[in-house]
Amino acid sequence: MDSSLNEHSRTYSDFSSILDYSAYEPLPDDWLIGITDVVDSGSAIRRGAYEDVNYAGVSVIAAVGNSWGSYDFPFTFGGDGAAFALPAEGVEQATGALRQVAALAETKFGLTLRAGLLRVSEIRAHGHDVRVARYAASSRASFSMFAGGGLKWAERELKKGRYAVEAAAMSPKPDLKGLSCDWLPIPNRHGMILSLLVEPTESTSSETFAALARRILAIFDASARQGHPLPEKPPTPKEPNRHVDDATWLEVALHSDFKKYDDVLRLTLDCSEEQAVAAEIVLKEAAERGEINFGMHRQSHAVMTCLVPAASPQSHLHFLDGQDGGYSKAAEMLNRMRSRH
Repeated sequence: MDSSLNEHSRTYSDFSSILDYSAYEPLPDDWLIGITDVVDSGSAIRRGAYEDVNYAGVSVIAAVGNSWGSYDFPFTFGGDGAAFALPAEGVEQATGALRQVAALAETKFGLTLRAGLLRVSEIRAHGHDVRVARYAASSRASFSMFAGGGLKWAERELKKGRYAVEAAAMSPKPDLKGLSCDWLPIPNRHGMILSLLVEPTESTSSETFAALARRILAIFDASARQGHPLPEKPPTPKEPNRHVDDATWLEVALHSDFKKYDDVLRLTLDCSEEQAVAAEIVLKEAAERGEINFGMHRQSHAVMTCLVPAASPQSHLHFLDGQDGGYSKAAEMLNRMRSRH
């Protein structure tokens, strides 16, 4: 069977297109799904370790890509963790990467990183699916999107202790070549950096959710650059001698994941308080109808973790989150809302 991502996904240049369930292709039954999640990330963030949490969250993507020898596989970053899919023949690379990044999180950052691995067939046996599409952020870079409820179910099962891959006591360090955090936190320009999570409930049709998501996106699309949290001019690098020209920086901004879908709509936006309130009103009404759960968190700065594949540096990707908790803080609100249903 062809194990390339092209064989199992379609690519769309319009983000609103990937809100339609019909845009997604099912992954084969024998493919593997890997999940990571920083335990109690909220406490780590409260003590100021937000960069460590993000770095640990993204690390499995770099470790798998470098071990697999290619980034031609689906993956997504969720702030304090990540998910990926690999063909069946990648079980050794997937297991090794998960063990190594879990060990690294503990030894380097003092973080406990849950790691799990299971087959798509196992997810389908429990009534969920894993389907993939790609959003082309530019002609050189695309981000995988997931639908079908499978990732959300797998993450819940991982938190219950199922499908765990344990960190090896003597595990070698993962190969994280190309992974870096090169920029100081990036200030907002319009009032705040908003981290927003929206997920459909089990009873909500894909059509209903897509219509709601488009209403939310329209609120932020009305502003300059559709709420993109990265400025048009380069922000402040961590290394004072580093220089990035405007054209290179604009490509960096293009290659960032400020909006994505992986069973949950995830947005990191530079917006005004008025826009945040307008979105919250729409979301509260939808939640009262039982259509969604959501979480949001306001902060002053965004943070960015960079991944530059050695074999294809022009396909660099940049993972965004909010500085003061971001997706992790928004997830706390979302989880409280889930527990009430």
